[in-house]
Amino acid sequence: MKRIAIFQSDLNVGGIQKSIVNLLKNIDYERFQVDLFLSEKSEFWSMDFPGQLGVHYLKPTSRIYKYMPFDLARRLLHYDFSGYGSYDLAIDFNSYQCSCAVGATTVPAAYRVMWVHNNVEIKLGEEWKYRVLWHFFKGKFKYYDAFVCVSKALIEPFQKMSGVRDKPFHVIQNYIDVAEIRRKMGEEPAGLRLDDACVNFVALGRLCHQKGYDIMLDAFAKACAERADLRLYIIGDGPDRQALEQQRGQLGLQDKVIFLGNQENPYCYMNRMDAFLSTSRYEGQPLNIMEAMAVGLPLYCAKSLEKYTEGLKGYEDLVPAILAAGKVPKQPDDLAAYNAQILRGIEELTAAGKA
Repeated sequence: MKRIAIFQSDLNVGGIQKSIVNLLKNIDYERFQVDLFLSEKSEFWSMDFPGQLGVHYLKPTSRIYKYMPFDLARRLLHYDFSGYGSYDLAIDFNSYQCSCAVGATTVPAAYRVMWVHNNVEIKLGEEWKYRVLWHFFKGKFKYYDAFVCVSKALIEPFQKMSGVRDKPFHVIQNYIDVAEIRRKMGEEPAGLRLDDACVNFVALGRLCHQKGYDIMLDAFAKACAERADLRLYIIGDGPDRQALEQQRGQLGLQDKVIFLGNQENPYCYMNRMDAFLSTSRYEGQPLNIMEAMAVGLPLYCAKSLEKYTEGLKGYEDLVPAILAAGKVPKQPDDLAAYNAQILRGIEELTAAGKA
């Protein structure tokens, strides 16, 4: 049986967190022994994992470690793995946190990999906080044997910005728990009242600069100026919520755009909608688009998102697309081949250390 150690910061709200939850609920525990090491106990996603999964918490550490060169942090920060034995594969799934990197690069393991969840070239240009973190943690890359990108489009930007070109790069996309989505689609969404005479769009994700909700509101306002029967429901929360609510007011969309906040079961809301909308500035591999495909919603996404999602057909200008939208039958995708490919990718990684 192959042994895997996975390091993740937390199970709070977020695409990375949802991705690891989906994977850990669906991995084959008859073939893999998996230990999940978490840095924080904050949780949003329910912890109904299989009993075979080992869940452990790293000792709390000071925030100062992420503001020092990684080589120094790695020397100073010690975790005791003496009781766990050796692993075939160690995964830094988070890829941002110092604690996850120290754990994944010091636990006894035959092969060490770091997940890459975003286009780091764009992220470095867009987010000054990430530039600060990158400055301090870029020394960690030499400790990994390989890197896993959640879409092919992330490989070249990471190589360009990191300078790492002499190590293997794998593509393993985000697992989508279609069974859970189908199970939750039939539940009744609390407090949701839809006008069935309208075309109801839904958007899903963290309310932050990366996700481009300000772009979405501007486009939706232009469409609403020509068509009165459009509604937009936004599921999620984040640092930009107040600014986005102010923008909604300035655009006169108070009765057309509804913020639903974080929902542990977004799928029952999505199942009531007519279409899915996304205007992210950049992505890694959009979990929300894949979830919308599983629900069966027609996709109205920015053209720039095509490179992060295989088979996606986006729009250069979303306004005319929104104006032409209507109610059509849903076409749910079971994503069976897609998910099977992901599990094969994990299996191949566990064998890489023996190659």
